[in-house]
Amino acid sequence: MSVRKTRGPLQNTVRVTDDLKRQIDDLLRETIEKDALEPAVRKDFYQRSVQLKNLVDANREALQKLKKTDEPAPVGNYDQRKEEEDRRLMQLSHQLQNLAKALAQGDGDLKDPTGDVDESEEEDEEDEEDDQEDDNEDEEEEEDELDQDAKDFITLGDFQAQQKDDLTFKKGEVLQILDKKSDGWWLAQNFKGTRGLVPKTYLQVHRGGNQSTHPSEEGTEDEEEAAAEDNTVSKERPAEDTISQLSSSKKIQEMTTTDALTTMGTIPTGFRASTLAQLLDKDDQHRGSRYLQPELTTSQLAFKDLLWGSERGGILPLPTRVSLSLTLWSCKMIPLPGATIQVLSRHVRLCVFDGTKVLGNIHTVRAAWLPKNSKTWTFSPRVTGILPSLLDGDCFVRSGSQSPEIGILFEVGITYIRNSTGERGELSCGWTFLKLFDVNGIPIPSKTYELTLNGGTPYEHGVEVDPSIARRANTGVFHQLMTQRRQPRLLVKLRSLNRTRRNMLNLLPETLVGSMCHIPLLVYYRQILGDVLLKERTSMQNTDLICNPLLATFPRLMEQPDVIDALRSGWAEKENSLKRSEKRDTEFMKNTFIQVYHDTAYPLLESTFLQAPRWAEDETEAARWKAIADFLKHNREKDGGTCHFLLSPDGLHKPFDISEVTYDFLEAARTSVTII
Repeated sequence: MSVRKTRGPLQNTVRVTDDLKRQIDDLLRETIEKDALEPAVRKDFYQRSVQLKNLVDANREALQKLKKTDEPAPVGNYDQRKEEEDRRLMQLSHQLQNLAKALAQGDGDLKDPTGDVDESEEEDEEDEEDDQEDDNEDEEEEEDELDQDAKDFITLGDFQAQQKDDLTFKKGEVLQILDKKSDGWWLAQNFKGTRGLVPKTYLQVHRGGNQSTHPSEEGTEDEEEAAAEDNTVSKERPAEDTISQLSSSKKIQEMTTTDALTTMGTIPTGFRASTLAQLLDKDDQHRGSRYLQPELTTSQLAFKDLLWGSERGGILPLPTRVSLSLTLWSCKMIPLPGATIQVLSRHVRLCVFDGTKVLGNIHTVRAAWLPKNSKTWTFSPRVTGILPSLLDGDCFVRSGSQSPEIGILFEVGITYIRNSTGERGELSCGWTFLKLFDVNGIPIPSKTYELTLNGGTPYEHGVEVDPSIARRANTGVFHQLMTQRRQPRLLVKLRSLNRTRRNMLNLLPETLVGSMCHIPLLVYYRQILGDVLLKERTSMQNTDLICNPLLATFPRLMEQPDVIDALRSGWAEKENSLKRSEKRDTEFMKNTFIQVYHDTAYPLLESTFLQAPRWAEDETEAARWKAIADFLKHNREKDGGTCHFLLSPDGLHKPFDISEVTYDFLEAARTSVTII
């Protein structure tokens, strides 16, 4: 006769958690499958999420009361298993709270969950909140639990520190929250001034009155004021000025979408709406086309970064404090998003940054990846021929900023589309900052740097891309090393410049970030710009419009990498056909470049057969590449395409606009701003 093995209390608790998780997964799946939620459906989902959260919290409370001596048989690693189960329940509770918040934001009638709260939960709330007398006050308390601006919170139960950084507290204590971390563990301070991490699910907004009889409400005004001042200082960082420049409606929309994806478990908690993508979408202040234009001095009577050298017979070199090249090697251990979204592009955006603001244009490099190793992204350095320069991992960086904190900000991101709604967006999968000078002002050495990615935005600190990695870490040295290797990382190599490259970079604008393969084209543009503005104008006071299609349209190439690749390919073919003596003739080379530009890039920019560019849309990008390749092939057959393009009866043309051929340097030029 067989004897049934008795299950212990810990095993029973785990089984209950497994069942609750299945119910939660079913709820999340149902919310994802519904493209638009009717009020009645949304309310049902909301009440189910509240009910499940009550059950999760009750199971967690039962778990915390368990003791090793309660087990009918010895259990190996009892404390560790209990701790892991507690963390799992905490994550489920936090997930349900976020889901309830997202559902409640959709309709005002979802704010009352009391219909599905069991009697035991109501009794607990009565014990904890003596001043709750009606349903309206219940609704206020529910809203306060989701209030992200509150600083003082009351604890809803006892909590014993599980790790050395945690803070132990008793039920009814008032804690001041110093940092609300995205992983659900907040930095708190008790009435004694002791600080530590506490689980968010144990907290409720402190409304004053008779909520607590703990002495922490008395005699601690100085400490509370000091902490409040610290919190105010952190909120008044210059970074907030930069963020506030973003479009309010778009920022709210992006944050709502990101919160929803995080709640559903589609993305890690450290992912955010891309900061640099929002700056690019806002206006042209951080686009390469703007920084390619000449810069006026503060008096606006001369050019700051475009000077003529009579001895050279051309523009003078412009050495800057930062003038370097770097190579993006790879991104490692980038977390994978869930199956509910489709990734359209993996890329890295980089710019010059001083810790508070972006100091120039934002450059983007697209990454490649293999399905069998999708957590590793790679780049293609030294792009040649007609291969897309968008994949070129070799970049140059120039800046004249004298800030001691200047460095390069890298943001690793994805462009995605939601399968259920068709909504597009861009997420940051992590960011890192490479400071270019040490404390003594000495440039950092040229070598390969393995940079750990941070979660959140560049203005958040202490946020991990995937906090669960650190939470799973063991205390052993070996496990800590393995955990570090599992963290998302970016590999970048700073390269020293040879004399030829350095001389070419010094002919570019003072502030610019771009692809190394574009440097020869940009140098020709700057030389022609100098000839027209400094040598050929009748006087320095003349501000008439200038008839020059190249100057009028070339900056637009910075936003259309496939068209500048067509120019790069056409110029490489032409340059290979020239004699050595011709290549030594500077004027001949500039005139030849103008001719190639008129035969390739200019017709493409003004064409009707080329679809408007759209970022990370495969069909559009493929159609543009095919149209460009066909045009270049036809261009070779006709030995130059401008006349054929303009005079062919088979072609359709846009209505002529004088801006296609005229250059207004006063409108295009930038006014000098002192950057420190």
